Amino acid sequence: MTARQATAPRTIPGIRWRAVVVDGDAPSRALLAETVNGAGGQVVGNGSRLEDAFLLVDRWRPDVAILAASLPDGDGLDGARRLAESGSCAVILHTDEVEAETATRAAASGVLGFLLKPLRTEELAPVLDVAVARFRELAAVRKENLELRRTLETRKLIERAKGILMLRLGLSEPEAFRRIQKTAMDTRRPMADVAQALLLTEELGQARTASK
Repeated sequence: MTARQATAPRTIPGIRWRAVVVDGDAPSRALLAETVNGAGGQVVGNGSRLEDAFLLVDRWRPDVAILAASLPDGDGLDGARRLAESGSCAVILHTDEVEAETATRAAASGVLGFLLKPLRTEELAPVLDVAVARFRELAAVRKENLELRRTLETRKLIERAKGILMLRLGLSEPEAFRRIQKTAMDTRRPMADVAQALLLTEELGQARTASK
């Protein structure tokens, strides 16, 4: 069976989580969907195969994906790893048991929670709450780290560009900085772009000189 859209999915104000459910066992899949909806969530899509998980997550961008550990066309843990690497949503593994080896693989794959079969409905909401909250925390940290790296890269570019202006035009460091800043304002471009253009021009000039 291929991925299919849940009946009349729609965004409802105040829903607890938007979820995708992927399980090859129809009764298990139905119980998961019923429990998610009953706990104040919204199942936006469900499927029975590993390929369904990627299609559904890409289409609906849910808060959480619940994957069975064993699927007809592949390993749920492998799917969890690929989804975790994409940073799309929190991933929960629905499994018969959690052995030490499975738990280790799951943690390495980015799984943020487990639901055991047969499902105990009272366990679902706390597991999803923790997983979604943890995913958002990790996403915030990743965003902060990315912004920090970009800031550092921008500073390095500007420092190099200042050095070129100081060498070529005999400017002081503050004067070189103001030159880059003014060019950025006049052209309505980020200072990093101005600095990168200056460095590229310098590299091209050096290449021409070297070829003569």
